[in-house]
Amino acid sequence: MKIPSLLIAFICCFNIAFAQRNDILKESTKYEWPKDQAVKTKLEHWQDQKFGMIIHWGLYAVPGIIESWSICSEDWIERDSTIKYDDYKKWYWGLSEKFNPTEFNPGQWAKAGKDAGMKYLVFTTKHHDGFAMFDTKESDYSIAKGQFANNPKKDVAKYVFDAFRKQNFMIGAYFSKPDWHSQYYWWDKYATPNRNNNYDIRKNPWRWNKFKSYTQNQIGELMNNYGSIDILWLDGGWVRPLASVNEEVLSWGAPIPEWSQDIDMPKIATMARKAQPGLIMVDRTVHGQYENYQTPEQKVPEKQLDYPWESCMTLGGAWGFVPNDQYKTAKEVVHKLVEIVAKGGSLLLGVGPKADGTLPNDVITKLEEIGQWTSKNGAAIYGTRITKNYNDGQNWFTQSKDGKTIYGISLLDGNALNEVSWKGNIPKKGTAITLLNNKQKVKWKLIDGKVHFDFPKTDEKIALTFSFTPETN
Repeated sequence: MKIPSLLIAFICCFNIAFAQRNDILKESTKYEWPKDQAVKTKLEHWQDQKFGMIIHWGLYAVPGIIESWSICSEDWIERDSTIKYDDYKKWYWGLSEKFNPTEFNPGQWAKAGKDAGMKYLVFTTKHHDGFAMFDTKESDYSIAKGQFANNPKKDVAKYVFDAFRKQNFMIGAYFSKPDWHSQYYWWDKYATPNRNNNYDIRKNPWRWNKFKSYTQNQIGELMNNYGSIDILWLDGGWVRPLASVNEEVLSWGAPIPEWSQDIDMPKIATMARKAQPGLIMVDRTVHGQYENYQTPEQKVPEKQLDYPWESCMTLGGAWGFVPNDQYKTAKEVVHKLVEIVAKGGSLLLGVGPKADGTLPNDVITKLEEIGQWTSKNGAAIYGTRITKNYNDGQNWFTQSKDGKTIYGISLLDGNALNEVSWKGNIPKKGTAITLLNNKQKVKWKLIDGKVHFDFPKTDEKIALTFSFTPETN
């Protein structure tokens, strides 16, 4: 095999696979509020943050391809047909000997996130490929055991979490429940036909129990050895009790095994919350006490939701780093953020560092541009809650927690405007509307139940944000 020719094929594989991927998650209609008061308190605090960063970084950054999925054998994933599947997996597993991020700079990542106005972090401590980005004792397949082993920052997760704590971020640990490198999940005795474990658990209970212990122990390491953790963000929703597979799960079109892939979430939660009281758990798509907020992926719900949720979506076309990725504009990101917050959610924006451990310059630039808007208009985003009348055309609305202030955010699409107007959310008589970015007072008038005012003097190109006292106060 010649690696240069493979890289071209793999990058093509990424583009095709991402366009067809069937692991994208929609919002659900089911939610169960947590019973633990400490969890409720932390969840309330998380709902104030509104804007977070999810970082996918692992072996896949070396060739710059889709995260983990290229080693999974499902019909939506394309690979070079001249390469045997087993040879491909061997090549992929071997990337662990090439991954040596000597420029690893988590301080750069944290500063970029802060500059964008982000408030919480979710870092991939282990993706589906099983390569741990922390110094686990459960496996030699980790960043701390390969080429990076002699680097003083080999325990990558520790330095990532520390860097973001210094910028006052809430800290989230992403962890994949499936582990395709583990012999307790993908057993070499059998082929690996899809994302699920590849042996019948009912006939091999010992092996599955070993996987449960392995998983629980790795999560235990993260919860006990890495300082204060606010969120345990568990991916791989197909690893779940069989009884929880419902019509919603079946609608994904993903393969479902005949047996239960139950890893004993009550035991994991008890252990994790003993180490991290009030820990928010996000067992994605497995509804109940361990899905403390929901995570529609690459989508924004059609309507406002009255329970905790976040839309996780990428800044570019990929979760991790790929060469020549096409990134969203600051305007696109801010417009998504505004809509999401007005509908009651948070935006978790995905970026991927390069194999050397630094963020691409284009990513840093985009985040700075986003921050130019959030730094002036953040009062309408952070710490806000939903309003009944949350949308009128290009106008979106939030309110302060005490309900004494309404924020109106008018999205700009590049067309010249002479006036701004909306229906509903009428200001209190005799008060002015304030433009947040320059504190300009705007006079308004009510015509046929609709608020009107002249377009204010401003150089804002993304969205105008206003604050006012509603007529009900």
